[in-house]
Amino acid sequence: MRPDPVERIDARAVTVWRLTGFVEALVAAVVAGVAFGLGASGIAPRWVVLAVAGAALASALLSVVIVPRVRWLRWRYEVSESEVYLLFGLIIRKRTLIPMTRVQHVDTKAGPLLRAFGLSTVTVATAAGEHEIPALADEVADRLRDRISTLARVTEDVV
Repeated sequence: MRPDPVERIDARAVTVWRLTGFVEALVAAVVAGVAFGLGASGIAPRWVVLAVAGAALASALLSVVIVPRVRWLRWRYEVSESEVYLLFGLIIRKRTLIPMTRVQHVDTKAGPLLRAFGLSTVTVATAAGEHEIPALADEVADRLRDRISTLARVTEDVV
């Protein structure tokens, strides 16, 4: 079996994903508040209110505390002269090999939250779709984008 890739994404990804999870938790809290309101007015049975509140609490705990850290621990990537190797996934581990001969273009992108933390995502496009390496330091992302682009051109020239 092939060894796992060695490169990690930036540790600041955990904070970004926690902030995103916090927004999701706020939405869950609003839903729980509506359920409590319906329960207090007698429209919803008590067990429904408790179930919704429990689900909201569990969702918040998972999306803010647990999932971001585990997601960061699981994300790995590696770029060689012949391929880009990705390994990620919380429950289902996905291994993706992208041959340099298949790379059509490579980009970096960053939304407002990633930019606030100095992070970017590298997107590798092939005819089959796009593959992302999320939350890399801007300098690392730029170097990786340029390296993949150069390697993909060299591979095309050889073929």
